[in-house]
Amino acid sequence: MLLASFSAGWGLGADRFEGFPSEHSYGFRPGRSQHQAISAAQAYLAEGHRWVVDLDLEKFFDRVNHDLLMGRLAKKVADKRVLRVIRAFFNAGVMENGLVGPTDEGTPQGGPLSPLLSNVVLDDLDRELERRGLRFVRYADDCNVYVCSERAGRRVMEGLKRFLISKLKLKVNEEKGAVARPWARKFLGFSFTTDRTPKRRIAPKAIERFKERVRELAGRRRNLNVEQTTKALAVYLRGWIGYFGFCETPSVLRDLDGWIRRRLRCLIWQHWKKPRTRYAELRKRGVKDMGARGAAGSPHGAWPMSKHGSLNTALPNAFFNSLGLPTMAPVRA
Repeated sequence: MLLASFSAGWGLGADRFEGFPSEHSYGFRPGRSQHQAISAAQAYLAEGHRWVVDLDLEKFFDRVNHDLLMGRLAKKVADKRVLRVIRAFFNAGVMENGLVGPTDEGTPQGGPLSPLLSNVVLDDLDRELERRGLRFVRYADDCNVYVCSERAGRRVMEGLKRFLISKLKLKVNEEKGAVARPWARKFLGFSFTTDRTPKRRIAPKAIERFKERVRELAGRRRNLNVEQTTKALAVYLRGWIGYFGFCETPSVLRDLDGWIRRRLRCLIWQHWKKPRTRYAELRKRGVKDMGARGAAGSPHGAWPMSKHGSLNTALPNAFFNSLGLPTMAPVRA
């Protein structure tokens, strides 16, 4: 909202710069999205370019050279007032431990202008990659180049390192950047299968982060009842599904669906606490007497019990659906 307001008021809208971005640049541009960037990468793999040069720019937003960036902006923006405002934006400083310190380089990560300015700086990288005839996809400072062999990838990586240092005063993060198989890397939260026709899959790290967040939202320490917990989970899940539902591996979504409901059964079992309460709740929900007695008196912990047949009977998927918990996996025909 702030970026749009500032851009419109000062003539810094994306259309002002639409003359220069490369067709391979997808970040923070009108009509372009992360999903389009992922699809473009997938198409390169399908063509046979099955090695990726993963350029991870070291502390990109902290390292952008102010003079270099202002020089590029001056070629695009005629209004000197706009340039003065942007320079003031750079020189405003950052607050650490209650003290404001100067900023000699970099743009504030998360700042309203930083996404647009990242495209201004990295347009030179796009032009260099195009000049070399390389297949690449860039989303802001996340750039992948696709080649046909490891040898070609290493040659490209070394050449781009030299270019970035000499022309843009930027460095590739040696620990995170790599020449590797695309299915061993992640791009915008996704990875790919090794199939002849590669499919989009959710990157393992994205799944780990997802599970960590679900554990936080459905954790006993939050001291919320099942309705409140489900409501909080539903908000998170809808946003997550809206993005990662773009994957082409529905079995993963079905597994996560089952895992989430198991987490909720575990939480409810913990809330019931005493064997007498557990027995009464199970019976109330249609579990037979012997099954309810066996489950209520079990010495096993809440997580193993969350797979118990009696809990699945008492708390079926339909129960969670009735509370508004969205289903992640596509419905089978």
